[in-house]
Amino acid sequence: MMKIAIVKYNAGNIYSVVNALHRLGAEPMITDKAEELMGADRILFPGQGEARSTMSFLKEHGLDNVIRELKQPVLGICIGQQLLCRYSEEYNTDCIGIFPVNVKRFCPQKHEEKVPAMGWNALYDMRTSLFNGLLEEEYVYFIHSYYVPLCEYTIATTDYIQPYSAALHKDNFYATQFHPEKSGDVGEKILKNFLEL
Repeated sequence: MMKIAIVKYNAGNIYSVVNALHRLGAEPMITDKAEELMGADRILFPGQGEARSTMSFLKEHGLDNVIRELKQPVLGICIGQQLLCRYSEEYNTDCIGIFPVNVKRFCPQKHEEKVPAMGWNALYDMRTSLFNGLLEEEYVYFIHSYYVPLCEYTIATTDYIQPYSAALHKDNFYATQFHPEKSGDVGEKILKNFLEL
């Protein structure tokens, strides 16, 4: 039986990921214990939250170092993607640094460009087996005020205010800015692909 762990920390919205995994027949454990995280086959690092307070919680509990040491496939989701980057403009926060890129705040140019960006947006330029079986311009659900610019680690692009990274990949680390657990069949397929990596 595959051991799936979800990083337990002070971020919201972890239980929607648990429910999405249950729909795939998986039984994840939610844990902040280093040995349980190190011993899992797959790790998800999801959540909604604010960069500085979540990062200080991770540091206090030594979880930032545990995450850096992980060798199995890891999937960061939403704030999880942002915390895997080097730095966030949200309260000038130094993050975990897996992806050597900086997270920026959206700067709306027009009245109709609302922040946070909230709702369904199309993915394009999808790469890696995380997106196996998906068509160009599948729609997924986003809610966020900060974004990762396009970079060498971008494996899917979306466009709101400007094109930016919808997903990242480096070594065993994958990350999505969108919420696969709230993205219907498309999101379920992405989670299934992650479990099958």
